[in-house]
Amino acid sequence: VQLQASGGGSVQAGGSLRLSCAASGLTISSYTMAWFRQAPGKEREFVTSFDWTNSTWYRTSVKGRFTISRDTSTNTVYLQMNSLTPEDTAVYYCGAAKGITSWAREYDYWGQGTLVTVSS
Repeated sequence: VQLQASGGGSVQAGGSLRLSCAASGLTISSYTMAWFRQAPGKEREFVTSFDWTNSTWYRTSVKGRFTISRDTSTNTVYLQMNSLTPEDTAVYYCGAAKGITSWAREYDYWGQGTLVTVSS
């Protein structure tokens, strides 16, 4: 199984980025696919997920700004991030879990992470 995350970069506050997570070796519609992030000196935290019941979940601070989506034809998960703030600066990881969960320790597979830097 491989999860290949991409799309990170540097952007000014108020800007947008779209992250991609291309999966191989698993079928994303059969897993909970999620985005987590980890800022320097902090623990990895849940951002959003799209589970195999077609439900989506968001942490409160990103609701209305971030949107998770998936393309089952390409087995890719996306994270559209709008109205970015410096507090969104982190390495973003995509993960896959067999269960429905927001706990990082319950995820079975992880991508390598992509850095998002938001300047004020």
